[in-house]
Amino acid sequence: MASLNVGNLGDYLREQRRNAQLSLRQLADAAGVSNPYLSQIERGLRKPSAEVLQQVAKALRISAETLYVRAGILDEQERDELETRAVILADPSINERQKQVLLQIYESFRKENGLETAGAADASKGTAQDTAADGPRTADGPGDAGPNTN
Repeated sequence: MASLNVGNLGDYLREQRRNAQLSLRQLADAAGVSNPYLSQIERGLRKPSAEVLQQVAKALRISAETLYVRAGILDEQERDELETRAVILADPSINERQKQVLLQIYESFRKENGLETAGAADASKGTAQDTAADGPRTADGPGDAGPNTN
């Protein structure tokens, strides 16, 4: 894990708070943390937990992953992967099976390019179990050889 760069994090939080036109007290209230604690984070004197960063991100309506990167909890490559996965999973225009297929394709491309994904091990276990239980899958669905010709 990278070392925490809380000075950079504090400056970034202050900038985001000002952009949102929130006082320190307003942000502290919205995030559920104390005003002095948030002030210490902004001044680089405290190292907030991932949970506190998530609360602050929610209050500022920004990505928690961005704050994790700024705090050194998550590297940028991991953040990009998590955000990509989150966007796919949150898309209401595709069904769950399509989401899983997209994630598998995404993971296979990353692996092919030498980038292992966080969910690859879990996904490959689930895929092997699903295939063994349900039979082979095609683009049209489990065991479906194509359009119904009846």
